[in-house]
Amino acid sequence: MSSIDDDIINTIVPGDQMLPEKLTIIPLQGRPIFPGIFSPLIINSEEDVKAVEEAYNKEGFIGISMVKNEKENTSLSDLYTVGTAARILKKINLPDGGINIFISTVKRFKVSKIINLSAPMVAAVEYLEEEENNTFEVRALTRALISEMKEVSENNPLFTEEMRMNMVNIDNPGKIADFIASILNVDKKEQQKILETVNVRSRMEQVLVFIKKEQELLRVQKKIQSEINDKVQKNQREFFLREELKAIQEELGENIDGSATDYQKFKAKIEELNFEGEIKESLDSELSKFSLMDPNYSEYIVTRNFLELVTSLPWKKSEEEPLELNKAKTILENEHFGLEEVKKRIIEYLAVRKMKKDSKGSILILVGPPGVGKTSIGKSIAKAMNKPFYRFSVGGMHDESEIKGHRRTYIGSMPGKIIQGLKITKSNSPVFLIDEVDKMSASAQGDPSAALLEVLDPEQNVSFRDNYLDLPFDISNVFFILTANTLDTIPSPLLDRAEIIQLSGYIDQEKVEIAKKYLIPKNLEKNGLKKNQVKYTKAALLKIAEEYARESGVRHYEKQIDKIHRKIVTDLITQSEDGKEAVKAETITIDQEDLYKYLGKPDFDESQIKTADQSGTAIGLAWTSMGGDTLLIEAVSFSGKSGLLLTGQMGDVMKESSQIAFNWARKYVIEKGIKEASWFEENTVHLHIPEGATPKDGPSAGITMATTFLSLFLNKTIKPHLAMTGELSLTGQVLPIGGLREKTVAAKRNKIKTIIIPKANLHDLEEIPENVKKGINFMPVSNVMEVMKIALGI
Repeated sequence: MSSIDDDIINTIVPGDQMLPEKLTIIPLQGRPIFPGIFSPLIINSEEDVKAVEEAYNKEGFIGISMVKNEKENTSLSDLYTVGTAARILKKINLPDGGINIFISTVKRFKVSKIINLSAPMVAAVEYLEEEENNTFEVRALTRALISEMKEVSENNPLFTEEMRMNMVNIDNPGKIADFIASILNVDKKEQQKILETVNVRSRMEQVLVFIKKEQELLRVQKKIQSEINDKVQKNQREFFLREELKAIQEELGENIDGSATDYQKFKAKIEELNFEGEIKESLDSELSKFSLMDPNYSEYIVTRNFLELVTSLPWKKSEEEPLELNKAKTILENEHFGLEEVKKRIIEYLAVRKMKKDSKGSILILVGPPGVGKTSIGKSIAKAMNKPFYRFSVGGMHDESEIKGHRRTYIGSMPGKIIQGLKITKSNSPVFLIDEVDKMSASAQGDPSAALLEVLDPEQNVSFRDNYLDLPFDISNVFFILTANTLDTIPSPLLDRAEIIQLSGYIDQEKVEIAKKYLIPKNLEKNGLKKNQVKYTKAALLKIAEEYARESGVRHYEKQIDKIHRKIVTDLITQSEDGKEAVKAETITIDQEDLYKYLGKPDFDESQIKTADQSGTAIGLAWTSMGGDTLLIEAVSFSGKSGLLLTGQMGDVMKESSQIAFNWARKYVIEKGIKEASWFEENTVHLHIPEGATPKDGPSAGITMATTFLSLFLNKTIKPHLAMTGELSLTGQVLPIGGLREKTVAAKRNKIKTIIIPKANLHDLEEIPENVKKGINFMPVSNVMEVMKIALGI
């Protein structure tokens, strides 16, 4: 090794004085190489390889110049004009055709003339002499460079001991600056600027600036590394502490603050409940898994939520409160006006429960138009029975998981409404109100009405199994109350499991009483008014019912009361002279003349009362999910194509009923000689039921349509203030109908005095309260001719 070094030294020393005037220029793609550096250099270009071998075989000198912008085919014009002259010390051929040369850089040069622009690139060069300033400042800069570089090398593991030794042993200031510039992490263009600087002092100052930048970079790097190390150490420390804490908790069976762990709490609660069989096995398995889980795992939260649900459910039978029938009656009477059938059924249920001392639940379906108090009566039932109350609506529900829960395999799964209600009420015998059961629908997620079958079946609900809980739970003690506007969309198996109680609409007098006892006091408090600050005359309350709120329930009536109170409150707040607002304390009485001021123009007036005051018209009574209604049926005839034309959005059953009525009336007038058979062949009879946007169906308008046809054919008007309902058979028999109370309420609202009903419905009159029947004459009939005699006097 020493013989090679001696050979290199012997060749380098005279080389500085024997540099050629022309140099073969080799393009350098990377960083520039400074003078006084020994460095390997790999040449891959075929042209460059030839040029190097030719130079190696002659005097052995080449010029190295950095490429300005890297590209494949470079010419001399693409290189910097200042480069470094180097002597090739050794050449090694590579397997891929390239060569690896070991060079010693000697001196800076500047291209003075281009001899050959492309490979092999040859140029006449001018060697640059250093402008040495052997002054006090240069010596100070030399010492500063070495000192600052020593700090950099100590903090940067990439600087080897050999580099440090070389830096210290160099005695030439310019070479020190060149050596430091070559090992610093400086941009290659900045290094090229240093290479082009021949003034030693300027070069050293530039290098010193770069050393300072490197030191700042190292400081930032060290700070970042320190922060990362601190975080890693903190996480490791927390991990070991957590493991130690876990070991302590397992040993003591409690948290570090002395409280029991989740596992201990759940275990104690489950043992206290004394489960048996399937439930015990399942919960023991879940507890065992839970004890081995890490709290950081997602499965830990899932299992914890499950165990928390299990331990919070009311598995044991709730203590029965002593039932007091008189107290229950008082509660029901105080909180609801009317609804005698519902109150009677509740008292009967409580009486049987008290006698039998049975805690089994019951199932009721309350059916009636909106706003008649179906939902609110559920709260009163719970209050009368001293039981917790839970309500949920299934209107629009199309996923059976809402009833039976989601399986625990799904993210965000939860129990169904039944189990949720039991957890909330903390009782296994609460009152559950399931609202709007007629508005459920099936979908791809299942049929909620089918899920309710298990919930409401007394044979199955003793071991109801929620998908989330997946354990049998006895819900047979729950009192279920279902509400609906109509029974048509409720599956028959669901109806079979419950007792149906019909709630009809209110007549105007009932609305007045409800307003006095419930609506007005409640709304006064809602709007910040005192109990007797606003008074209503009976005439005013009656007029609200007749002209502003004519629907079956009292929801719209309550809105009108609320509207009046809001305007009263606005009027009571006055502005004084000093600009401050004050509230006037005065009592206001609302009479019927004041309603226009507060409610505006009436929604209904006498012109909207349906009257059959011309031939070819008659008034029928209908029942809908919104309550009872009156139908004005119209008929006209005109010459043209024979047949019957029907309009008014009739259903199939009503169309068949209209055809029966038409055929009966045609047969009657032909037999009596009132019309010729040819008349029907030359004329079209058009039957229409107004409010064409509303669908209508059912057979109960049969006798009304027959009366309409006969009125048209005889050109006679029917008796005034007369309405009728009844199904008509082809032989003229009048068959029974349903919804008589709702129809009676609608008739009374329409100022009807006489109602023709099927004789088979006489027993239904007993169920209609006297205050509803008051002022109406019911005419039972069994044959259509009895109808015509009453209506048309024939």
